[in-house]
Amino acid sequence: MNKTELDPAWVESQLRDAEWQTSSASSGGTNCVQIAFLDQGIVALRDSKDINKAPHLFTDSEYDAFVSGIQNGELRRR
Repeated sequence: MNKTELDPAWVESQLRDAEWQTSSASSGGTNCVQIAFLDQGIVALRDSKDINKAPHLFTDSEYDAFVSGIQNGELRRR
């Protein structure tokens, strides 16, 4: 899936109906990152403090690489 080819109306519909997930480790769901798994292998990621801001969109493989980087400590400040 090429994210640049996504129909904006489709994205808007997907985000409107998305089931956002919040980490169980968050402080009441108000200070964390939320994700939603959309159709067509797209993952949306947003800041729970500003849910009206457009979320970042990833393909499944991009999201998997992001999570793997976090788990492996590759995304830490040096």
